[in-house]
Amino acid sequence: MCEVGTRPAPAGDRGENPGGPAGLQAAGAAGDKYREMGEQPIFTTRAHVFQIDPSTKKNWVPASKQAVTVSYFYDSTRNSYRIISVDGAKVIINSTITPNMTFTKTSQKFGQWADSRANTVFGLGFSSEQQLTKFAEKFQEVKEAAKLARDRSQEKIETSSNHSQESGRETPSSTRASSINGTDDEKASHGGSADAHLKSENDKLKIALAQSSSNVKKWETELQTLRESNARLTSALQESVASVEHWKKQFSECKEENDQLRNKIEELEEQCNEINKEKERNAQLNRRLQELESELQDKELELEDLRKQGEIIPQLMTECESVSQKLQAAEKKNRDLEEKVRTLRTDVEENKQRQNSLKTELKNFLDILDGKIDELHDFRQGLSKLGVDN
Repeated sequence: MCEVGTRPAPAGDRGENPGGPAGLQAAGAAGDKYREMGEQPIFTTRAHVFQIDPSTKKNWVPASKQAVTVSYFYDSTRNSYRIISVDGAKVIINSTITPNMTFTKTSQKFGQWADSRANTVFGLGFSSEQQLTKFAEKFQEVKEAAKLARDRSQEKIETSSNHSQESGRETPSSTRASSINGTDDEKASHGGSADAHLKSENDKLKIALAQSSSNVKKWETELQTLRESNARLTSALQESVASVEHWKKQFSECKEENDQLRNKIEELEEQCNEINKEKERNAQLNRRLQELESELQDKELELEDLRKQGEIIPQLMTECESVSQKLQAAEKKNRDLEEKVRTLRTDVEENKQRQNSLKTELKNFLDILDGKIDELHDFRQGLSKLGVDN
């Protein structure tokens, strides 16, 4: 079986612990529930449960929000095996294993199998590759056991039918032989043993027939439930198609209304733009008028100032003459000061030259002094060596 749809993100990467307290509680609750029905858990693990999307048959739909307990159960009365998983009070997996089923590993931590009775595909995401391998091996083991149980049940039915036919054929001959060759007591003993054998075989046949009839009834009820579920799915599909058509019509109507509203909004926006432009023009005119009024007031104030200044012009003339005289005297002083500054600059330059010459002489002297100090140091080292040698 190939991989169905798109595999979800590996649910086991979330680091669920199969042996945690939540897993033990869930496993215990599920085990108690199904143990009362004659079933015993034979293998338990934890995984994230997914089911195939019934509408697309491609995408996975998570059946549990977190990792839940997934167990193999063995029903000793029916001699059958089931995979059961319970999330709280909700049964999310109830799959009876048949010899025709196949468990497929689609990735390192994900596997799936198809259940024709439930009309779905189950997927399990494990936290590690080892857990997936153990689950797959157990699936194959349980599948072989289911196949062996089916073969044994068929052999029992065939042998019981063969025994009944052989006993029916052998009884008259044995009674005839006993009536010819034996006494009356022997006849009675042979007849009683044959009747007991026939009765036991008939009881076995009745039990097998009752089991087969009960199985037929169960299969009929399961078939009826499948038909009902198919009918519900068909009606739901038809309703969804009708609702899709209805929503398509409403969508087209809403789209037309939306286009009309957009056109109206565009017209209103154009009108608003024109109104805003007129408002801006009026505002500009008002600002220009205010500016002109303020300029007129300023001109009037300037004219008033000029009139006042015209009255004090003679005083200003006399003050101007005195100021001009003072200015001439200040210019003369300025020329004298500039001459003094020139002389000072020449003196400064001469002093700089003298300092530079002194610096060069001092540098030469320091160089000579460094050489003498080095010679003295070498001489001292030579004397110390001579002292050491002596």
